[in-house]
Amino acid sequence: MINITPNTYSDDFQKAIAPEMQKHIQHFQKELTAIRTGRASSSLVEDLLIECYGSKMKLKEVASIATPEARLIVIQPWDKSILGDVEKGILTSELGLTPVNNGELIRIQLPMMSTERRDELIKLLNKKLEECKAHIRNARKDFQNSVRDAEKKKAISEDFAKSLLDILQKETDKFIAEAEKNSSKKEQDIKG
Repeated sequence: MINITPNTYSDDFQKAIAPEMQKHIQHFQKELTAIRTGRASSSLVEDLLIECYGSKMKLKEVASIATPEARLIVIQPWDKSILGDVEKGILTSELGLTPVNNGELIRIQLPMMSTERRDELIKLLNKKLEECKAHIRNARKDFQNSVRDAEKKKAISEDFAKSLLDILQKETDKFIAEAEKNSSKKEQDIKG
């Protein structure tokens, strides 16, 4: 957040807004990678928590993950003794995937998605988009409150406050448009 004073420049205000809103876009993009499309992606499983060595670790910390084919994920633990732990972690996850353990590595064949499943994923995508937009609007509200407080305290003029609020709205619109663009691209991937 920025402390708004008569010495605050419009550019400084704009530079303070961007990182606050960008962090919500980055979080949204990370959530998008976890939504399955028809194609295999290592991001689908890399953050799964695997219970091994007496603690929980992310799959990407204990194995190499590859996608040699469009609907195949291959997981090769660096220590073969945890193959069973990796398999159990995948089976108990919410992904609904069935791993095949051949004693050397684990293969996950992604099934073709049904129309109903695609519709469910698009609903989930839209929910995540709305959450992202709400977070961006909440960030905008925090900045609006800062501007209004500075105006009430007579730290800035009414015209300058209006100018800052215009900048804020333009930045908000820009980040919401970016979220919608990311969502639209993901929706096309889901539809295949």
